[in-house]
Amino acid sequence: MIKNFVQYIELPQPTLGNNTADVERLKNAIKQKIEFNGNKKNIGKSPIFFPTKLATHLPSKLRKWNHKLKVVIFKNSIGWQIIDIVEPDRDKPCFGIAADLGTTRIVLRLINLETLETCGEVGFDNPQASIAPDILARIHHTRTDRGLNELQELVISAFNENIKILCNYKIDPESIYILIVAGNSAMTHLFLGIDPSFLIREPYIPAVNAPEPLEAQELGVDINRCGMVYLFPNIGSYFGGDLISGILFSELHKKDAPCIMVDVGTNAEVVVGYKDWLIACAGAAGPALEGGISDMGMTAKPGVIDKVKIDPITGKIDIHTIEDKPPIGICGSGMIDLASQLFLSGMIDIRGKFVPEKCGKRFFEKDGGVGHLIVAESEDGIGSHIVISQVEMNSLTSSKAAMYSILQVIIEKTAGLQFSNLEKFYVAGTFGSFIDPKSAISIGMLPDINLEKFEVLGNSSLEGASKLLTNPYLFDEIDKIREGITYIELNVNQEFMNIFSGAKFYPHTDISRFPSVLLYGAKI
Repeated sequence: MIKNFVQYIELPQPTLGNNTADVERLKNAIKQKIEFNGNKKNIGKSPIFFPTKLATHLPSKLRKWNHKLKVVIFKNSIGWQIIDIVEPDRDKPCFGIAADLGTTRIVLRLINLETLETCGEVGFDNPQASIAPDILARIHHTRTDRGLNELQELVISAFNENIKILCNYKIDPESIYILIVAGNSAMTHLFLGIDPSFLIREPYIPAVNAPEPLEAQELGVDINRCGMVYLFPNIGSYFGGDLISGILFSELHKKDAPCIMVDVGTNAEVVVGYKDWLIACAGAAGPALEGGISDMGMTAKPGVIDKVKIDPITGKIDIHTIEDKPPIGICGSGMIDLASQLFLSGMIDIRGKFVPEKCGKRFFEKDGGVGHLIVAESEDGIGSHIVISQVEMNSLTSSKAAMYSILQVIIEKTAGLQFSNLEKFYVAGTFGSFIDPKSAISIGMLPDINLEKFEVLGNSSLEGASKLLTNPYLFDEIDKIREGITYIELNVNQEFMNIFSGAKFYPHTDISRFPSVLLYGAKI
């Protein structure tokens, strides 16, 4: 059975009695190694594609290497493809890269395809943000002259720069043969240079959901000239390959009881189900939690506030910043903590409106608006106040309401379950690595269920891509996941809009949905 993408092959010597051509002998040898799911009846039944260009020097290489060679193979929807034939030197391993192609941040991980060890990792901001910070603006930019090419060139160039960093002059980029990329639907289109403009127009149709793998040289990615680039398939306009990758990593599709996975980023992407069925949807619930509502809002990095605690008696605010650096802003988990603490201390009411007498000296009025001071000028690391205005608070309220409404629609209205029926509640992405479920519950963003059911997956998009690099047969599993998902479009879901209005209160208009919030100290 083929266990990884690099195979050591020893071919039988050709003789007068066995004059099989070199390419056919090689293909036959690989067929003998292929076995699907331990079923020996299936050995060799999948087609093998050998690019003609590789045959050019195959005869001389075989004889020079005494008919021993290393073969780099790849699995796609059609069958197996031979990427390259390499001298059988075990001291010169072959590598692959797993990539999380995020709207805000991109992470690359270098993996040895033979030992399956991680050899390095690098993260960097998506350079497309210099053109437009959010995905909607980027899609609109593609309608301008050279806009689509410009966005694609930015991201491909950033990949190449960071591939050099991963190689660190100790690894030849020519020894990297496979690039696995997991990103949302829009980022997948932009990476491939495909027009994404109809993703945001009713009826929200992507140009492609399952792009075929292509050679790295077609995209201008600086790895081996024969290297293959594979992008995880998408499900719909707002449910992308990053979630398919997350499902693969979490094995949600193999669970014996219903579970849910939530990834809050540019959008809130949700999938619920188990081994018998999966239902997915996505909606706009992330921007207010990723710096989209506040001048001081930003993604997680050193100096960003990620935890907030308010003393309900004195009103004193205690903050924690990433890496304990001087505060420069606040990220999504910090926003949720802040909203929770403002509500539990009575500084905002059930509508999310500031209560001046509770806020005390931290309440301010400016330019016709009101707000709350989080960090005073003398306390921070940038020489200015860190504040949240009522307008920003309203956006945060809408964002938390949208998140809960998405969950209620998919769990109760679509799947016919109750939140209590869920065995596990997986929270994915960078956001999920920092979020305090207790805070999210107290503001009515996440359902009021047993805290032990919540499990943080971290960067499940990157982990799923990495997992795929360790097992060629997972390509078949990805196809099964994709084919088994029912996707619902929330943009045209009237049930969602009806539920949304009730969720715009703290924690909710139906307080019976959040019995534990009273235990947290809320004065409702």
